[in-house]
This record gives sequence, structure tokens and C-alpha cells, in this order.
Amino acid sequence: MTKGLHTKGSSRRSLLKGAATLALASAARAALPGGAWAAVTDTPETDAVTLGFIALTDSAPLIIAKEKGLFAKYGLPNAQVLKQASWGTTRDNLELGSANGGIDGAHILTPMPYLIATGKQTKSSAPLPMYILARLNTNGQGICVANDFKDLGVKLDSTKLKDAFLKLKASGTDPKVAMTFPGGTHDLWIRYWLAAGGIDPDNDVSTIVVPPPQMVANVKVKTMQAYCVGEPWPAQTVNQGLGYTALTTGELWKDHPEKSLGMLSAWVDKNPKAAKAVLMAVLEAQQWCDKMENKAAMCEIIAKREWFKVPIEDIVGRASGTIDYGDGRKVENSPFIMKFWRDLASYPFQSHELWFLTEDMRWGYYPGNFDAKSWVKKVNREDLWRDAAKTIGVSAAEIPTSTSRGVEKFFDGKTFDPANPAAYLASLAIKRV
Repeated sequence: MTKGLHTKGSSRRSLLKGAATLALASAARAALPGGAWAAVTDTPETDAVTLGFIALTDSAPLIIAKEKGLFAKYGLPNAQVLKQASWGTTRDNLELGSANGGIDGAHILTPMPYLIATGKQTKSSAPLPMYILARLNTNGQGICVANDFKDLGVKLDSTKLKDAFLKLKASGTDPKVAMTFPGGTHDLWIRYWLAAGGIDPDNDVSTIVVPPPQMVANVKVKTMQAYCVGEPWPAQTVNQGLGYTALTTGELWKDHPEKSLGMLSAWVDKNPKAAKAVLMAVLEAQQWCDKMENKAAMCEIIAKREWFKVPIEDIVGRASGTIDYGDGRKVENSPFIMKFWRDLASYPFQSHELWFLTEDMRWGYYPGNFDAKSWVKKVNREDLWRDAAKTIGVSAAEIPTSTSRGVEKFFDGKTFDPANPAAYLASLAIKRV
């Protein structure tokens, strides 16, 4: 008798629980027209994550994922996206972690997770394991030159700057070029450009670090003669009449990789379902950001006080493919537009990260015997990207079949074959390795 009552009660409770689950799922679908992303078993281990960003247009996927409720859609209603003052601050807050008032991951320069994981760029020089989960964008950075050198007409070819810099040195002024973090993307782009024109970035000029949001102010007071940074700061330099854009970095290397979604390995390993939720939200945001019909809305959002606090006019032109270089050149429908999704922009090709490590070896950030390929295997988590992409319904055509994009070509005729990085290094005239 007792056994029968117990069975009947359990059945009733199971039915009630099932009804409640169905009601919850129905409510979720009503609240999120796109549909709830996961079964109960895929519920993230935590409903919170703290991500950092720098006020650069390529941080848009993280901001849009927050503003459009995509983190909440995928089970992270308490996701935070917090502004960082500099890449150094981003690094410091990653070392702290969110449990100590820092961050769990970030919109980050692609080489930085490697520099941090190897201990080359941590405050204590201690390795801090990190993963790269996605590429956030390709293209979209600018190399700018101050108005004092505008009459030289320097564009892709930096050769004419060499004599100008030598004259500065002879007059007692040390020529300076600025980038945003040692060994980071902007550092590597301006070094490549200078070296291709015969200018040694370590001996012919002083290479200095300036945080992205402070670039325009430093141009105004003539701290440096040239610099490399992401949008919207090159456009703002032109709009304020302080300098011109010699080239966009897509001209240096078309569809080059740029920022990444970097996460602390410990956080991802502890919260694999939450990490997948972060990825799905960011990937969906990248798809939204890449649609031309959404560009104006995207720029309106990121221009807000709580995000960039800059005029939308400094963002929307170049984000939409219109580039006013500030020297009489104006291009519409530029093939070098910042891409968030199209042409496999989001997929973290391992071959691209191998180039960054090889280039950092070129300039002495790593020793010549650095085992770059093994580090790519440790840091790059393209497997997580594939899983997240498939879960949100990305078509097979938009998922690469290889971890390599193949041989890459640069504006000066150099090529990088990921199967033979040593040959690339050997072809370069100016290098430290």
C-alpha cells in the first residue's frame, strides 16, 4: 500500500516537474524569438562572465552581444563588458581574474594571449595560460602620419620617411612612432611597414607605446610623427585635421587577422558550457555586425557615452567602407573594410597565429628557437569555435575545412607559408632573430 502511494506521488511530481520545464521553455521562446539555445543539460555552469574591451571599432561584437541581449539569450544574463584604459590594463585585469576584481577574457590583440601565456608580457613574468576562442575581425587598422610630413606623400611605401627621420635626428630630435602594445598587432604592422621601406624600427626611430584612446591627443601635442592604431582613432585624426592615413592595414596584408576573443584557460576549463555560451553570443553578434544594413545602428550603439564616447561621424564612415585618407584620397566601398564575419573572418586560423609568433620572433620578443607551432596547439581553440558555430546553425560553407588559410601574400611581395616559417624569416632584410 505504501509502495503504491509512493509511486503514484512520484509520478505526479514528475508530471508537475515536466510541465514546469515545458512552461519555462515556452516562456524562454516567447522572450527570445530566436529560440532558447540549449537543453537543460547544456545550462552554463555560471550565469556570469566579465569581459574587457578597448574603445576600438573591432570590439563591437562584444558590445552588441551585451546590448542586444545575446549573452542573456545563451544563458549568461549577468555578463559584463567593461572598458579597459589600455592593453596593459587588460593584461593586468586578466592576471587578477574576475574573482579578484579583474576580468575573465577580453577583446584582445591576437598575439597577447601568447605573450601572456608564455610569461613574456605579464607583470610578474609568470606564465598565465590563455585560449583564443575566436577571431573578432579582419582589417580595419590605420597607419597615420603627422601633417608635418604630408608633403612627402608617403603611402604604402615608407621609404621617403627615412631621410625625413634622419634629418630630425641630425637636428637633435628623436623621431618617434607609436603603437599600442609591444609585440601586439599594431606594433607588428608599423614595424613591417617601416622595415619594408628600409627603416629599422629599433635603430632609426624610437618605437613608443600609447593606448588607443590617447593616440589623437598625442598627435595633437606632436608626441610622435607616425602611429598605428585601430579605428575610430585614425578617422578622428583626419576629422580633426591633425594628420592623414598613409594606409589601412588591409592594404599591407588583405584580410589580415586582427583582434581575438581571448579567455583565461582556467575559466574556460572550469566553465566549458559557459565558454560555449560566450562564443555563441559573440558569433551571432559578429554576424549581425557584418550586415551592411546594421552598420549605422552598430555605430550609434558603440559611440554612446558608456562605450566609446566619440562622435558617430568618427566611426560610421570607415565602418561602412568609406575611407577619407585625409590627403585628397577618398575611397568608397573599400575592399579593406573591417570584416566581422564574411570571408571566414571569425574563424581563428592557426596559420595566422603562427605568423604572429614568427613575426614576434623576428623582432626579438621570442628567441629564435621558440617552438611556435606547439604553442599554437596550446592556445588556439578552433575546436570550440567549430562546436559553437555548428550549434547556432552556421552553414558548412562558412566553417573552414582546414586550420590553415594557406600561403599569405604581403604588399611588398613577401609570402608566408605556414608550412615553412623559417623561409619567411630568411627572406626579411631587417630583423633581430
